[in-house]
Order: sequence, then structure tokens, then C-alpha cells
Amino acid sequence: MAMTTFYEEIRKNKIKTAFLMSGFILVILFLGYFVGLIWGREAAITGLVVATVVAITMSLASYYHSDKIALASVRARPVTREEYPYYVNTVEGLALAAGIPTPRTYIIETPAMNAFATGRDPEHAAIAVTTGLLERCNRLELEGVIAHEISHIKNYDIRLMSMVVVLVGLVVLFSEIMLRSLLFGGGRRRSSEGEDAGALYLIILLLGLAFLVISPIVAQLLQLAISRRREFLADANAALLTRYPEGLASALEKLTVEAKPFPQASNAVAHLFIVQPFRRRVNPGKRYRTSIWDTHPPVEERIRRLRAMAGMSGMRGPEEVGEP
Repeated sequence: MAMTTFYEEIRKNKIKTAFLMSGFILVILFLGYFVGLIWGREAAITGLVVATVVAITMSLASYYHSDKIALASVRARPVTREEYPYYVNTVEGLALAAGIPTPRTYIIETPAMNAFATGRDPEHAAIAVTTGLLERCNRLELEGVIAHEISHIKNYDIRLMSMVVVLVGLVVLFSEIMLRSLLFGGGRRRSSEGEDAGALYLIILLLGLAFLVISPIVAQLLQLAISRRREFLADANAALLTRYPEGLASALEKLTVEAKPFPQASNAVAHLFIVQPFRRRVNPGKRYRTSIWDTHPPVEERIRRLRAMAGMSGMRGPEEVGEP
């Protein structure tokens, strides 16, 4: 695949992500307005204002503390150069090549093979890898994985995904508030405003219940769509950074074929990892079915795209680096 094709894909993904994020915000504001409308027309604007204030407050809290929350949730601990010299040196070297500050380095004690990056910007970023990854990946594969995470940091994906987590949570929260308002507030409003208001309330009730069911599902699908697009972008940038796409492609094969249980991971942070942490071991000769609920694109497609880059000008092949 030509270099210009990848740059064009990156540009399109960024534009699509901006539209998806705008959609999240509109859904949250609509939910706030609708909750207020249940209590009366005058309260609709109040609901909109409250939704805006809550969205901003929670977004700021996530903005400044998302890295600490993510790292603590998987029980990651900081590591020193003395413990894992090649890991720390690789992070420093690739960060320098990418033109960003060196991220903090963490490790997760588990035989599962995985990694993720977190933080609000390159100046406050961290990379965490599992002990299983360090034990079973060779140096070129480890470089590919870390370059992938460095790309997430450089592209500000880490900030984007932290904000998406908060927005999805807000959609669910406002949906629950709307349901409680319908159950406990609508009846009093209906009895005080007469039959016409009762008929209007019934319509609002039906619309509200429909939106209550649909909005969290739509929010989750938008979250997954953003995550999947960002993985392709980070893969492409990692290959350009290391000039060796096969390193990351080979690592992705190992992470898939040698998949092990990852008890520390949760659904809340699953989209941050380089591969789906709940993925089961591959059966020989059998392909995975892709689901709309997957937090990552198919690994087979990611590997195919990376190996298509190997023929690009300036990219190294296995014969040039001498695969260990």
C-alpha cells in the first residue's frame, strides 16, 4: 500500500473521530434537556444547563486523573531501568525519535501479553506493559508494540479515549436519571395539568423509554468505532516510526495465538490495550468472527495492513535486520 494511502486514511480517521465526538456531546445535551422537559417546559432549559455543567465537570476530572485511574485499575506499578533496562531504553529511544517527552514506564504482573498507554497529553503520559509481553516478545517485536503506544501518545489518542469513556458514562447516567424522572416526576405533573398534559406525558414517556434503551447502546457503539479506527492509525504510525512493520505484525500474531486470561483488565479500560484483553486463544486454522462489540479491529486485518507496508520505500525487511 502506498505511503500516501496511509496518510489519507489517517486524515479521514481524524475527521470521522471529530464527528463522532460531536455526536456524543449532542446526545448528552439532549438527554439533559429531555429530563428537564419531563418536569415542565420551563425546566427544560435548566436540564440543558445542568447537563452542560455535569459534562464539563466530569470531563475535567477525567482529563487530569485518567492516567492514575487506568493504571490503578490494572494494578500497574512503576519500573526502573535496573529492573527492565531494554524496556525503559526502548521507550526513551522511540519517544526521542517521535519527538515527544519520555513517558513514565509501568509494568503489570501477569502472564497475559498486552500493553497500553494513558495520560492527558505527551507531557503527562505513561506506558504499561505486562510481564508476559516482556518475557515472550523479542526486541524487534517489543519495539513494534512500544512504537504503537508511542503513536497513541503522539496522536493524542490517549486524551481522546479518556474523554470518550467519560462521555459514555454520562450517557448512561443521564438515561438513568431520565427513567427515574419519568417514574417519579411525570405522574405528579400529569395529574396537576389535566388530560391534555396526560396525553402529552404518555407520548414523552414512550419516546423517553425508547431513547433510554437506545442511547447507551449507541454511545457504546460510537466508543468502539473510535477505538477501532485509532488502532489502525497507531499501527501505521508505529511502522513508520520503527521502519520495520514486521516487528509489530509478528508481535500481534504472538499476542493473539498465545493469548492468556487477563484478570486485571476490565471492560472500562479494555479499549486502551493494544489487543482485546479478553480474547481467547486461537484454534489452529480457525478465524475469529468479528463482532460490533469488539473494542479492536480484527487482528488479521491489522497484520495484513502492516505487512503490506513492508514493500514501501525506506522500510526494512527481515533480511535487513536479522530477525532474532
